[in-house]
Amino acid sequence: MTDDCDSVRAVPRNGDEVRLRLQEAALELYLERGYDKTTAADIAARAGVTERTFFRHFTDKREVFFDGEAELRDLLTGAVAAVPAGTRPLPALRAAFHQAVPLIERHLPVTERRAPVIAATPALQERSLAKTAGLVAALTDALRARGVAEPLAALCAQVGMDTYSAAIRRWAADRGDDLHTHLDRAFNDLRLAANALK
Repeated sequence: MTDDCDSVRAVPRNGDEVRLRLQEAALELYLERGYDKTTAADIAARAGVTERTFFRHFTDKREVFFDGEAELRDLLTGAVAAVPAGTRPLPALRAAFHQAVPLIERHLPVTERRAPVIAATPALQERSLAKTAGLVAALTDALRARGVAEPLAALCAQVGMDTYSAAIRRWAADRGDDLHTHLDRAFNDLRLAANALK
């Protein structure tokens, strides 16, 4: 006998589909009621599953908004590792961010819908900052694995992530050019800023 009523409610057993239903339900409810007035039980009910099923997929109601972070982290660290030997840290990161563009574009419709909810919710802003810090740490480790010393690896990972974020913001404001173009412009601006320090 099943320990929840998923089978009774005829909810698909495919885990990915259940996760997507929970994510969509959370977004709908956060937009309707606000984050603070929505519970995990509310999200589960909207998705047609039990609260227990919700917690099989997500640790809390914040995490439901940041499900793609692990995929992005694995893609970026793998891309850094694949850059030809001898490539300097920032160019290696720039190449890795270019590899992530298809993933970013694929998730854009959902990302755009979530953005105002995150901007209006301190708990989600905090989780977003924590996720970004985790990406910086992962990129630092990826650079260290290439032989970059710890202080330089950490600095380049942080600067690279900030430059990537700037490119994303520019792309959001100007879709006349694709994300690859905005990435190149942002990293070129970074190079110009560094040269100005000489």
